Amino acid sequence: MSNLPNCPKCSSEYTYEDGPLLICPECAHEWDPAAESADDRKVIKDSNGNILSDGDTVSVIKDLKVKGTSSVIKIGTKAKNIRLIDGDHDIECKLEGFGAMKLKSEFVKRI
Repeated sequence: MSNLPNCPKCSSEYTYEDGPLLICPECAHEWDPAAESADDRKVIKDSNGNILSDGDTVSVIKDLKVKGTSSVIKIGTKAKNIRLIDGDHDIECKLEGFGAMKLKSEFVKRI
């Protein structure tokens, strides 16, 4: 038996190869396993559901307390040239007056 993956749509185990593609005979789904691995990246969305990418500019949608200090990041504060990272706080950026900061994507919106 071959070690082909199950169909991602219907989970059928009867997939077969046709050139570079894998095909499911039960639901007729075709996919490229090499392209699938590139799409496995985590998609990070802002509070409005817009997909974020590296280099975007975002705005804070509510006042955020800075842990360990008495400072507050005010609503509307802009973060330019963000970088997406893995983890609970998935945005790394520099905020004017605060320096380097990590934010959760649920508290920002893309501008």
